This record gives sequence, C-alpha cells and structure tokens, in this order.
Amino acid sequence: MKIPVFHDDQHGTAIITAAAVLNALSLVDKNIAEVRVVTSGAGAAGIACLDLLLGLGLQRKNVIVCDSQGVIHQGRGKLDAEKAAYAADTPARTLSEAIVGADVFLGLSKAGVLTGEMVKTMADKPIIMALANPVPEIMPEEAKAARPDAIIGTGRSDYPNQVNNVLCFPYIFRGALDVGATTINKAMQLACVRALADLAREPHSQEETAAYGDQPITFGPEYLIPKPFEPRLLLTLPLAVAKAAMDSGVATRPIQDFAAYHTTLSQRVYRSGQIMRPIFVRAKADRKRVIYAQAEEERMLWAIQGVVDDGLATPVLIGRRGRIEQRIAELGLRICPDRDFEVIDPQNNPYYEECWQEYHQLRGRYGVDPNKARVRVNTRATVIGALLLRLGYGDALLCGLIGGYPDHINYILDIIGLREGVKTPAAMNMLITSHGPLFFCDTDINADPTAEEIADITLLAVEEVGRFVAPKVALLSYSSFGSHKSPQARKMAEALQLVRQRAPDLEIDGEMRGDAALSEELRNRTFLHSRLKGAANLLIMPNADAANISHNLLKEVTNGISVGPITLGLAKPAHILTRSATARRIINMTAIATVDAQEYALHLRKT
Repeated sequence: MKIPVFHDDQHGTAIITAAAVLNALSLVDKNIAEVRVVTSGAGAAGIACLDLLLGLGLQRKNVIVCDSQGVIHQGRGKLDAEKAAYAADTPARTLSEAIVGADVFLGLSKAGVLTGEMVKTMADKPIIMALANPVPEIMPEEAKAARPDAIIGTGRSDYPNQVNNVLCFPYIFRGALDVGATTINKAMQLACVRALADLAREPHSQEETAAYGDQPITFGPEYLIPKPFEPRLLLTLPLAVAKAAMDSGVATRPIQDFAAYHTTLSQRVYRSGQIMRPIFVRAKADRKRVIYAQAEEERMLWAIQGVVDDGLATPVLIGRRGRIEQRIAELGLRICPDRDFEVIDPQNNPYYEECWQEYHQLRGRYGVDPNKARVRVNTRATVIGALLLRLGYGDALLCGLIGGYPDHINYILDIIGLREGVKTPAAMNMLITSHGPLFFCDTDINADPTAEEIADITLLAVEEVGRFVAPKVALLSYSSFGSHKSPQARKMAEALQLVRQRAPDLEIDGEMRGDAALSEELRNRTFLHSRLKGAANLLIMPNADAANISHNLLKEVTNGISVGPITLGLAKPAHILTRSATARRIINMTAIATVDAQEYALHLRKT
C-alpha cells in the first residue's frame, strides 16, 4: 500500500527500546558495535527491536536470541526466516547459559524468566530491558539487589524508564503525514530513535516535571528516555521523521521551509503560538536586555532557558549567584552565568551605590531616608530591577513571581513612573481560547475607576491590542444600552462618550452585558445600531473585581492560555507577573517586554 502502515506494539516498542538502550550504553561508556545482547522473546516485537539495534550498529554475531524452546542456534531446524536470521553459532542452549557475560538483556516474553542469579553473571554495568507486562521478566528490585550497577527499564509506569509506545506513535505519524510519506521505513524509525535519545539529554520542561509531581528529572540511569507528558516530543520527533522521509525518497510533499514547519508544530504544542508569532519574530530581530527580578525561582530559570534557546532577549537576572547556579544544576539546565546571562547579586551589586542614591533622591521626600533606601535596594528585587531599568542598565523588566501585586506596582510607579500624557496605568490580560483571543482590562491596578479613568484605560488597551488583532471594544456592565440606571452602568455609558470624543473611528460600544459583547445576535435584540460588529475581543470592565474574576473564571472553563498581566502606561517597559505565572507565560511576556523595549528605543530616537 502507498500509505504509511505502522504496528505500534512492534515498531513503536522497538523505537523506544532502541532509544533507551542507546542512552544507557552512553552512560556506561560502551560501544554498541562491541556489546553482547541476549534476548528472551523472538516474536514480532523482539525481532523488530533487534532489527533496529542492528541499524544503530549492533553486530549480529554478538546477539543470542532465546524463545520458549531455548537458544535459537544454528542447526536447530524448523526455524522461520525471521528467527533463522538470528540463529547463533554458540554452545549455549538455555537463557542462563547465554546470559553469562552479556552487556544487555532484552526481554519481550513473560514474567520471571530472568533471575537474580542470572543477572549476577552479566557483564559490568548491565543494561536490562524487562518489557513483559504487567509483570516483567525480572522485577527491578530483584535485579538491583543482584547487581546494584544495573540500568533497568520496564513497560510499567510505576518504575523509571518506562518503555511506552505513546512516546513515538503519534509523532512519527505527524512527520510522515506532513510530508506525504508512502511508508514508514527504517530510516524514519532510526531518525525517531536518535531524536528521542537526544531529547532525553536536554533539560526537561516544566510541563513534564509538573505532570510527575515536580520531582527532579535529569538524564541518567533512571531517566533514559522522555516521559509521555513531555510537550517537546511534538516539536522534535515529527521534524526528524519528516527529514528522514525526504532523505530516503519516500516523501511526496517535501517540506521547503523547516523553520516554518517547526513554528507550525510549536503552535500545536503551545496554543499561544499563532497569536504570539509576530511578537516573537520581532523580539528575535532585535534582542534587548530584559531584567528578571526573583530570578532564583524555578519557573523563572526554566523560562530563561527557553528565552536563551529562542534568542528572544539578553537576560539580566537579579538573585544570589550561588543559589542561581545551584538551581540550574538541580534542574539540569544548559544555561550558564556570564555566557548566557548576566547576574546582579544583591549581596554584591556593582551598581549598589548608584541605585540606593537614586532611590533616595526619588523617594526622600516621601519618608524614605538613606538607611531605608539602602535596605530596600539590598533586599527588594523589584526595587533593584526598576532602578537598573531607570538607570539604563537594562531595557525592560519582569517581576512579581513572589509577593503581592500592589507592592510591586507601587515600587514600579515610584521608580519608573508613567509615560508622558498618561494619567491612569492599567493591567490587561490576554486569554487565548479556541474562538480567538480575549483581552480583559483592568484586572489588577484600578479597583473602581471613574469614567475618565476608564476612558484612559480603554485607549491604552486599544493601543496594545492593536499589536495582536484589530481591536473590537465592549464596555461591560450588567446593563445593556441604558436598560438600568445604576451608577456603574451610567459610568460605563459616560466612558463610551469620552472614548468616542478622543477616538471617533474606534469600533467600540457599550454599556452592554457580557453575552451581548460576544454575540452580535444577542446585541441586536436590544439595540440595532451598534458600531460594534461581530464579537468583541477587548472587554473593558467597570472595576478590577469584575475584570479579574471574569478572566480567571474563563481561563479555567475554557482551558485557555493566559498571557499577562501586560502593564499599560508606564514610562519604561516593565510588567508585573502574578504568582501563578508558568514558565511559558514568562517566555511570552519576555517577547512582549522585548518588543516594548524596541518601540521605546525607537521613540527615543525620534524625539
């Protein structure tokens, strides 16, 4: 058939097993061309595993295969072609005889066929893949008791190194289908093996760690292959498989632009990819120095690894150098201080004198004496970051992972201040849903803004939303077009008139209920002459309670991706994250902060 056909329990098992064996051999410093392999089980999966290992360099002469009748040896007779290909020239007739001195045991047979006594006779640092399910050929505890230096994999999820077919099956088909492959050949399988093995050596992702109880995951004897919840499987395996299909001549629709293909895969992994793509492209084109307060946090360091890998910014980390280096080592990250990022250690800050004096000059008439200024510049990461940004030692700031939002915004306003012409700062969150992006404002800063403040906030938000999509604005209330005369409803109606005076061409309407904002049909039942067409994408709320509650409820109900809070109206690029921010959100906010810094630099050049 001229379509790809793939037996998951056969070839899928072979791919995952081969990747595990490949990485295990690298850990024990053994050459696959020289190791001896003994298998128990000569069915379809067992033969497929051996065929793939041969493709990686295993020598057929170093393989002994056992089935239910013992060793498959030359002269045994009545062997099918697959078994005959592995008939060994050996005096061994049983598994216990064959296993002596073996480097690798591969089991795809039944429970209990391998004993601790047999394991003791294996070579130093033996590799044992006992894959029978639900009970393996030997339980890991028994194998470890016999040989503490053994590296062990099973087919079970309650032990390390689970050989799980889901690690490759959907992704190998993604790559095959994307290039119109007519088959899944050996070259594609080997490419998948190598990509899997390489991925296990990479720093693990936050999503993978969170899925497994936040336990440290580092390449080693108990982590030979990625786990099923690793999102980067979709980013790496299809790409490797697609390239192999093209190189081996079975692709009918070759990919012309692999960078674009990688972007497409990324969008499948991170639903924020499509809407954020233009921001990422701009950020990469002109990297800026982004300051990260609270940089000792795990999520922040995960994000920094992604920022460095993607080339989004030049990071400047505020935190204790020793602690940052320790956390990087614990997490198994590849980033390195001084090479990949700068560290500003509050205990050894080269800008300390300049910072505290600047802070005292700014706040000295507001009760901040020299001693208090010194203490805050030595202990408050957000204060340090904001001062570094103000003094020009960075281009943008991200803070807020620790502590309350009000403290951070107060420090930022005290040190950075507002942009010229701005009276009211605001915080806006973007929620990426299956129906497109929704923007909520103001979620964090203004508890109960006036009509004038809402008008200011709306125009700031419109400017920011325009980076992503054409703004379609709804001013929300529990009233629609004058149906209630409460102070909150009148406030939103008044804000609408103020906005229209300042931006007469803006697609905006209100006051209206939330359902009317998202449904033109419902809106038309109340008012037939609305300037707003279709669904609104920027929702302006009457107060912070409404905005924050709406955003967080919809985030959970829709399982949407949240980006933000995006701080609006500051004199320099700075954003305050929330304590719930994920590493992915920090990466997204880094891209936004970098573009903010680019636009700020452009504004300075023009003025």
